[in-house]
Amino acid sequence: MEIIRKRRAGEIAYGLFLLSHPAPVLLHVIGVTVFTLLAVWPRPMWGVILLVIGAHSAMQISIAMINDYCDRHLDTASKPKKPIPRGLVSPREALIAGLIMTIVMLLLLLPLPRLALLISLAYLALGQGYNLGLKSTPFSGIVFALAIPLIPLYAFAGAGHTLPVLFWLVPVGVLLGVTLNLANSLPDIEEDAAAGAKTLAVVLGVERSFLVCRFFIVAGALLMTILTAARIVPALPLIIVPILIFTSLSVGSMFLFFGPEKPVPTRKVHFYVAALTCMVLAGGWLIGVLV
Repeated sequence: MEIIRKRRAGEIAYGLFLLSHPAPVLLHVIGVTVFTLLAVWPRPMWGVILLVIGAHSAMQISIAMINDYCDRHLDTASKPKKPIPRGLVSPREALIAGLIMTIVMLLLLLPLPRLALLISLAYLALGQGYNLGLKSTPFSGIVFALAIPLIPLYAFAGAGHTLPVLFWLVPVGVLLGVTLNLANSLPDIEEDAAAGAKTLAVVLGVERSFLVCRFFIVAGALLMTILTAARIVPALPLIIVPILIFTSLSVGSMFLFFGPEKPVPTRKVHFYVAALTCMVLAGGWLIGVLV
């Protein structure tokens, strides 16, 4: 790693930007924004909205930066274009930046209800536990399964608007969380296996990981349909039906355009398709319930 050469301020700033994993973090920000706007509707409290979104964004950036710090040795061999191996950011700077973002998160959470703080701390513990070793074990899927349902719970808790119906999002979120873990792991599955990591995707293998991704999205949609049809969680059909159609088309596109036989670079696009589908499925269902 070239971390001793003299760097320009612009290089360091660019390195920190890359260190924040902007694309995946943006997906989380969009998700928490949707849930927060739903939580405050129809009386938006913009100060609260900004605090809820800002705190979650800071936490996601912290997790991303600590992730690169923990993976710096592996990235040197397998991902030399990442900011630490490239020498844009030193390991010490990455660690400090990640800790600073954690402090920012805590400061933004102080004015919010304590339940939002507790949920955020639980999410942070899961995220950093993933970075510190769980990502290399089959428990990585469990981390995602537990963390993803916390996002809507956090958004509503931050807005001071908790509803019993939100807890029905947990089983759906668990299914979608495992989906996101596998989709996120697929682009690196060969490198992880070569490094001796036993992630859930490595244990399942490429073919089964693709299949489980699709199966769990369908299972989440089916569970949502059953809860709606049985009136356990009443929802507006005019919203639910288009969401189910979108999910069906999305899963169909996954079978057509993505898979173990396709080029490895397409797996990153597959992750974004899976993430968007999960976001629309969970967010759309909640809209249908609340409208």
